[in-house]
Amino acid sequence: MSFSQLGLSDVLVQTVAQLGYQKPTHIQTQAIPVILQGRDLIAAAQTGTGKTASFVLPILEKLRQGQTQRKKRVRALILVPTRELAMQVAEKVEQYGKDTGLKSLAVFGGVDEQAQKQRLIDGVDVLVATPGRLMDLYGQRAVYFEEIEMVVLDEADRMLDMGFIESINKIIDCLPSEVQFLLFSATLSRKVRELAKTAVRDPHEISIAANQASKSNISQWLITVDKDTKSALLSHLINEQQWDQALIFIETKHGAAKLVSQLEKRGIHAEAFHSGRSQAIRVQLLEDFKSGKIKYLVATGVAARGIDIDQLSRVVNYDLPFPADEYVHRIGRTGRAEAVGEAISFVSKDNFKNLCMIESRLGHLIERRVVEGFEPKKPVPISILNYVPKHKRAVQD
Repeated sequence: MSFSQLGLSDVLVQTVAQLGYQKPTHIQTQAIPVILQGRDLIAAAQTGTGKTASFVLPILEKLRQGQTQRKKRVRALILVPTRELAMQVAEKVEQYGKDTGLKSLAVFGGVDEQAQKQRLIDGVDVLVATPGRLMDLYGQRAVYFEEIEMVVLDEADRMLDMGFIESINKIIDCLPSEVQFLLFSATLSRKVRELAKTAVRDPHEISIAANQASKSNISQWLITVDKDTKSALLSHLINEQQWDQALIFIETKHGAAKLVSQLEKRGIHAEAFHSGRSQAIRVQLLEDFKSGKIKYLVATGVAARGIDIDQLSRVVNYDLPFPADEYVHRIGRTGRAEAVGEAISFVSKDNFKNLCMIESRLGHLIERRVVEGFEPKKPVPISILNYVPKHKRAVQD
């Protein structure tokens, strides 16, 4: 199926073709026609499935068709959990909508509020926002909701995990009654479904399974290694395999700083990306990583939630994630737009339970490898695919 067959106009079809999109992804094929019909939607889809385009393209199409006269108030609202994700979704809106005449803006904390207010006064069609900054602006009457036609809750599960439920409910209460709601989440947990009940009406539901999200163009494999030799192994792989770039996931900001220091001592320049660094530094690090100026970015899972880079060939789980859904979310950051990607995970004996949960979630075992000279002294057992986890507290960044 082609993008034109989904109901998009020539101007948007030509734009996505110029961006190198050859055919719609699974989530785009299912979501775009439903959104164009005006239906509310609940979609379970991880990063890397093409979900951003699946809601941005039909939003632009509907707003463009209804653009009979210039309106200065917001017509579509996209709520996201982090500043980084707000910037990246806004960038996609700008790319896809470059020939539509529609105006867009991202608003989030940590930057000059006055500049955002002025842009809103000048007129914005599509507003991408974090809940906290949006409510600040609404309280100051810098933004109005009366003309909003469509609302997206992107990464709804993460917004709930980060404690935004009160702000989200306040926003929902202030919206017009006939708004079209689109809810996207990596998982459809009980909390997400409870949130959906307060917003969506007679929704169409889509679920992209984990085995569909972990695409065939992404090579996944594990390296079994003792915990105390992981940094040496990472340095060895970077040098021996001459990695051009890697996004390296780690559990804590202290661990990120320590790993960067260890890599530097071995002559490998890397940067740490975590919540302890200022917003300005994090924005610059992302720009430098995208441009290739920085080759190796060591990021905590919490801080990395907004990282979205089209051409990323490799992700490394230096620490295995918890919960298991986070694994699928992480590896989806590589292999974009049908490009070949690689997802490597370091596993030691003390990660065994996490590994069992991940492979149970995927429904299959991940290929294991051992690197010569780094054979583990403590062997990692074979996974149990029907493993049932006990409750474990989420790690804080």
